[in-house]
Amino acid sequence: MRRLGLATLFLGAILAVAGIVSPVAAAGITDQFRTWLEQDLWPEAKANGVSKATFDAAFSGVTPNLKLPDLVLPGQKPETPKKQHQAEFGSPGNYFAEKTIGAVTSGGRARAARYGKALAAIEKRYGVPGGVVLAIWGRESGFGAAKIPYDAFEVLGTKAFLATRKEMFRTEVIGALVMLEKGLARKSAMKSSWAGALGQPQFLPTSFLKHAVDFDGDGVADIWNSTPDTLASIANYLAHYGWVKGRDWGFEVTVPESVSCALEGPDRGKKISEWAALGIERVSGKPFPKNELRAEGFLLMPAGRSGPAFIVTPNFYVLKEYNESDLYALFIGHGADRIAGGDRKFAGTWGKVGGLYRSDVAAMQRGLEAQGYDVGGADGLPGFKTRRSIGDWQARNGRAPTCFPDAGIVKALR
Repeated sequence: MRRLGLATLFLGAILAVAGIVSPVAAAGITDQFRTWLEQDLWPEAKANGVSKATFDAAFSGVTPNLKLPDLVLPGQKPETPKKQHQAEFGSPGNYFAEKTIGAVTSGGRARAARYGKALAAIEKRYGVPGGVVLAIWGRESGFGAAKIPYDAFEVLGTKAFLATRKEMFRTEVIGALVMLEKGLARKSAMKSSWAGALGQPQFLPTSFLKHAVDFDGDGVADIWNSTPDTLASIANYLAHYGWVKGRDWGFEVTVPESVSCALEGPDRGKKISEWAALGIERVSGKPFPKNELRAEGFLLMPAGRSGPAFIVTPNFYVLKEYNESDLYALFIGHGADRIAGGDRKFAGTWGKVGGLYRSDVAAMQRGLEAQGYDVGGADGLPGFKTRRSIGDWQARNGRAPTCFPDAGIVKALR
């Protein structure tokens, strides 16, 4: 194995931080990658039933893509990125831009009629409403129209070798190799997002192996070209993670000041009738459905007091299994409502929040952790544990709880 000298590694690390990798450093990383493929990844692939011919074909001509986010190059230490690459973890209001959600909902309504028979059969089998399935299809791939540019083996191989979550991507690249070995997909079809997701539903390889469905009866689960297979595969995925037939995903509500925003979270559920007794009301003015009143619901305030509030059901957290983001799940639920009932915006408005660097949020989270708060990890992402910890910290320090990070909180907790 050819090894890089310390000076070259150091230079490569500096240039990588600036978004540039020197040709010498890149060549050295490629040498290490090829050695890793043969000596480390190939034995595991073989143990999973992958032939050498399949393995070699998958990685023929593949070199590490050092422009992908969340990589740790040789000589570097893992660090929280300064900026946030993923939109679903960014500024809450921006995620619901009307041009984005409007394209999903108008496209979903057009396809609801076109594929009505298939959607009805899918809902009967899996219990998932057609609007939910259509919203995911539209969000993930623009109903199959999005260009998905990357070679899946380039992405998954690079990330399994260099990413901050190597083990996860190692599992996925083995899954992709198994797909090829079993003839479930052609190499030419294995195009992915920058995160390694495949096809119209944007499944990672292990999700394909577990959840892809042949719904059109041609003997092949085809998430690249078959609309029935794509829609049924999405529904099967949600059903696997516990979609409750007959329950909604959630309701937009008003939350009085007497109810703390720090009550948010899937581990602080109450019967919806109990939330209502606290003064929480639907923005529509309608009562909660009778079947929902008796069941458990959870407070969701994705921008704290600076945005719309919701009482959500367990189905909301099933949507999060598709993408671990409150905003993503909310987009899908809201989009499904609009597909079924027309383009109504949220009653609440999104305040000007979410403009902090991810690294600033991570510093704030470490400050909260040092004081004993559970923020769910100092990753720079303001999830529900971070939001409610902020609310608790604010209340204990004589501040009005907002349950969302801002520059003043970051400064106080650094």
